[in-house]
This record gives sequence, C-alpha cells and structure tokens, in this order.
Amino acid sequence: MNWTAKPITHKGEKRIAVYFEKNAELIARIKKLEGARWSQQKMAWHIPDTVENRIRFKINLNEGKSALSQIQANNQLVLKRYIEEIQLKGYSDNTLKTYRNEFGIYLNYLTQTPAQNCTTEDIRNHILYCINELKLSEATIHSRINAIKFYYEQVLKRERFLIEIPRPKKPLKLPKAIAPSDIKKIFEVTPNLKHNTILKLCYGLGLRVSEIVNLKITDIDSKAMQVFIERAKGKKDRYVNLPESILPQLRIYFVEYKPKIYLFEGQNGQQYSSRSAQQVFRNALLKAKINKMASIHSLRHSFATHLLEQGTDIRFIQELLGHSDIKTTLIYTEVTDKNIRKIISPLDNL
Repeated sequence: MNWTAKPITHKGEKRIAVYFEKNAELIARIKKLEGARWSQQKMAWHIPDTVENRIRFKINLNEGKSALSQIQANNQLVLKRYIEEIQLKGYSDNTLKTYRNEFGIYLNYLTQTPAQNCTTEDIRNHILYCINELKLSEATIHSRINAIKFYYEQVLKRERFLIEIPRPKKPLKLPKAIAPSDIKKIFEVTPNLKHNTILKLCYGLGLRVSEIVNLKITDIDSKAMQVFIERAKGKKDRYVNLPESILPQLRIYFVEYKPKIYLFEGQNGQQYSSRSAQQVFRNALLKAKINKMASIHSLRHSFATHLLEQGTDIRFIQELLGHSDIKTTLIYTEVTDKNIRKIISPLDNL
C-alpha cells in the first residue's frame, strides 16, 4: 500500500497530511489515531504534528520546522537578547520579524559555535554560502548582513565589525506603474463596493497595502478632505489628500457596510488582511485582462508616476508617499521622463 506524508499548516495548526489512494484498510487504521481528521480542501487525512506521529510516518524530526526552532541551546539566549535589544530600540514589528528570522537562520548555520565567538571570517563564509549554495537574491543578502551587523555592532557593541565584508550590488529595479486606461479598467471590473473602494483609495492616496488595511474610520476627515496615515513605514505619521471623487462612494460604503473601528473589516468584524487586499487586486488584474506582472503596490507606484506626469513637484510627491529620502522618490523620474519618450528612433525614419 503506497502512501506519503508531510508536515503542513492547516487552519493555523501544525499537522501532518497523509496522502494515499482510497483504501478501506488504511482509512480504518488512520481513523484510530488520536486527532485524525479528513480535509475536503486538501483531499487528505491529517493528524497532529507530534514527535510520535513523525516517527510513525517516517518524517525527519526537523522537516518543515523553522530555523528558529532548530537553533542550538547555546545560541537560544543570544537570540533572546537580540530580540530584546530590537524591542528596546523601538523598531517596528516588521523590522523585528525580518531581523529575527534572518539572524535566526545565521544562528542555525552556526550549529554548536557560540555567535559571540565568531570572527569576520566566519561571517564571510556564511555570506558566501548564502550566495553560492543557497543562491539568495541580492536583497536577501543585504537583509541577512544587516541582521548580523545589528547583533555585533548594536548588541555586542563592536563598532564597524563587518566593515571588511563587501555587499553584493543590488540591481536597479524600476517601479512598475500601470497606465491610467488600465487603472480605469481595474476599477470597472471590480463591482464589489468594498473591493472597489480599497483599490481606488490605494491608487487615489498612494497607499501601501499595510496602510490601507490599518486605516481607521477616525482617520478620514471629510471636512478637511484629508486622511491621516498613522505610524506608517518607519513609524512616521503623515497626511494625504482625500480625492473629492471618492467621497460619495465612501458615504455609500459607510451606510452599506457599517464598519466599527477599521475602515475595512472582514466578515466577522476583524481587521481586513493585507493578503485579502492583494487577492482583490490580483482578481481585478485577471478580469481586466491586463498581462502585467504587478501587485497592489503597483497602484502606489502608478499614483506617484501619474502625479509626476501631471507636473507635480517631486518634493510634494515625496511628502505624500512618506519617503524619508528624496532619492527614493526620484526613482519615479526614471519611469516617466516624457522628453526621452518623445525621441524618435532612427529606425522609424528609414
């Protein structure tokens, strides 16, 4: 009798899925296991992810487990101190999660070696392993180096400890803007009032997906025609302008959906998730038949690009987007240089 088993996460629980062709004997045997359940969605039986069940179904005890859970005991205290230092410095939850995960992978790589005993040569070897063996992207390598750098320079107070380790050059990636005609199509193929309002506000206000799902009812000031964006990236507050054209739709939305705290809430009244907002955009892109690799963040890119094309001063766009550095905003000039696009290729003159 052939069967396969693998660790899964089902409805937030760690489980082991067991796959096999329909067989009365196997079904009877798996039903006897404590906590066994059938999932119509996954078309498989699944049981609790325990050591006993992993041994029973011949699954490696470390398979499917995060690097954090596999860190040796001598570096577990290192990770604890590392997390505490990030919390004391008041870094955002996203930064904490990223640094913790990247540093945790590094600690897992060290196995029995205490992190405080590592030399720059040890760290250099780890980065080379990430490049040559794991084939990680330049952005991920930078993130890993930043996380490791934080430990040695901020926790252990070793100044300029990683100065000798070069960083791989990041590729210059231009923002993916969507043409105004395609933006209009996206709105037209999204009849659901909540979904349509989410997409229009993302574009009309130039918001990140985290900012749209964190919007509260009290953040909307229809008299001043402004929206308050609280503790955005970098823990910075800012105001953005509320487009006049969206106001009637917002009022209809309020009456129909009656949100309590957050502007956009799920079916059970909880805060709308970033993943759900991303899916709304993906569905709209498919329905509009727009053949472009884009995410909901492309609406923010399009907001900035179209403002530049209208002649808006780059410094005002920087403020609306909440960029700390003007260099971040200047990247949009690479996308929307009208003068360059007016140049006719010599091929067209033949």
